[in-house]
Amino acid sequence: MNLRLNHRSGLRMLALILFTSLLAGCGINDIPTLDEQAKAAWGQVQNQYQRRADLIPNLVETVKGYAQHEQETLTAVIEARAKATSIQVDANTLDNPEKLKQFQQAQDQLSGALSRLMVVSERYPDLKANQNFLALQSQLEGTENRIAVARRDFILAVQKYNTEIRTFPGRLWHSVLYSDLPIRQTFEATSPDADKAPQVKF
Repeated sequence: MNLRLNHRSGLRMLALILFTSLLAGCGINDIPTLDEQAKAAWGQVQNQYQRRADLIPNLVETVKGYAQHEQETLTAVIEARAKATSIQVDANTLDNPEKLKQFQQAQDQLSGALSRLMVVSERYPDLKANQNFLALQSQLEGTENRIAVARRDFILAVQKYNTEIRTFPGRLWHSVLYSDLPIRQTFEATSPDADKAPQVKF
């Protein structure tokens, strides 16, 4: 009798292990895994934007020392930075398309203000030769490249996640277990001319 119970328990355990392996092998964990990857990629986007925001005060102060009468441009950069840093989209609000759009627009405005500031610097040879300015400009260029890479990685992570919950078997697992996880928004061009360099006129 005891032997028969042990045999049944063993069969149940084997069936449970087999069932669990089948579930794991057919993508039951793919949706939360891809969701976490998208959130991690977003964290990198935020890190790079914060890095840029941290560089701006020193850059503005350096330019101000050489180009004080360019106050309008300097003020535009300061205001755009303040707006960009006031809009936060973390992992909890990442599913809010309106918030993501506001964040993107604020960052795009800051990018435009920084472009105008760089154009202004071209008119001041002493500023262009200043070592502090050159170092800040180099760091800013590097950060812009990192932002582009982080945004690309986020777009790819969201694409994988969205594809998973729209295709089989992910669609099945989404409807059964993860229906609280929505389709994610990603970065979009905010204007028809977003792929063109801004035209700066003074």
